[in-house]
Amino acid sequence: MSFASLRPVAALVGSAVLGGVVAVGAVALLGGLESPTTVVTETAAAPSPTLAPAAGDGMSVNEIYERAAPGVVRINATNSSTSGSPDPFGGQNALGSGFVIDKTGHIVTNYHVVRDAGQVTVSFSNRDTVKATVVGTDPSTDLAVLRVETAASALTPLKLGNSGAVRVGDPVVAIGNPFGLDRTVTAGIVSALQRLIQAPNRFTIDHVIQTDAPINPGNSGGPLLNARGRVIGVNTQIETGSGTSATGNVGIGFAVPANTVKDVVAQILRTGRVNHAYLGISGHAVTDDVADTYNLPVKEGVLVESVTNDSGADKAGLEGGETEVVVAGETYVLGGDIIVAFDGRKISSIEELRDAISGKKPGDKVSLVIYRDATKTSVTVTLGRQPASPQG
Repeated sequence: MSFASLRPVAALVGSAVLGGVVAVGAVALLGGLESPTTVVTETAAAPSPTLAPAAGDGMSVNEIYERAAPGVVRINATNSSTSGSPDPFGGQNALGSGFVIDKTGHIVTNYHVVRDAGQVTVSFSNRDTVKATVVGTDPSTDLAVLRVETAASALTPLKLGNSGAVRVGDPVVAIGNPFGLDRTVTAGIVSALQRLIQAPNRFTIDHVIQTDAPINPGNSGGPLLNARGRVIGVNTQIETGSGTSATGNVGIGFAVPANTVKDVVAQILRTGRVNHAYLGISGHAVTDDVADTYNLPVKEGVLVESVTNDSGADKAGLEGGETEVVVAGETYVLGGDIIVAFDGRKISSIEELRDAISGKKPGDKVSLVIYRDATKTSVTVTLGRQPASPQG
């Protein structure tokens, strides 16, 4: 999957144009919304379909909407950048979505919706608009927490579900503000799990939920809900297909999983920031082809291809590779250490290694089992704090 065709789905609102998407390092604007003559035909309302999970206690789309829509908000963020800024919002207003998580006024949205915002306002279903403060952000997961000062009675918190229990084929509902159309509901299914997408700071977001529920610019930060009305993800990107002019929904959207949201929000509410542990290596998983072709000592593990200067891995003496090879069209760098275990946990893929690191905090000491040449040994590494970008 090419990251070039992935688009965060916050819309840009200019004085004459409504619509658009934010890509890392670029902006693509959609055409303005015109106002043609509308013909309204009265028809009998069809029954709302029921989203029924295996347990058989699913609600209809209408029931989910009636319960959840009051907790979904519209977010307008005015960029504080001036001309010449590389920020893709470029001094315009970013339009996105968000949802209330508690009665004290905390709201979850995407980081890319409020990035570099000088002023953020939140609009509720009763049309009240209030200023919001940014409590904290996490570019590595594209999440942000806002807070508004308003009466508790005006707040309808949505409950976070367990994204670990989500299955492919589960019915889902997305609620947001695509193209500024307030609290629009769309429905679909979970199309796939364990997707990887790129965060605004170019780190990888793991365990992402893929859905075919239509998501468009303006849906960023809105909830993806299951058949019980629980939030299982935060809508953040869409696949737009090939071509530089392709910006609309093609039935492939991505949501940051709720279990990641819980962890990030808890850290932001506790300290105002999120600290991710950082090992400081890049590499590839060992494959059977690579192991057999180059007579590696193991058939599973992670090849350490490079080590970031002054990282925990660097200070512990981990060694990267020097010999570049191509196997089955994939480039590998051999000759470095091979990580096969992390604190007693077997490691056979980059995703498993990232998962193991994500369960730690900066400053934690961990034991790595590695192969250096054909010799098995262990190394103790003190994990660092993830830098602003993979390039440091």
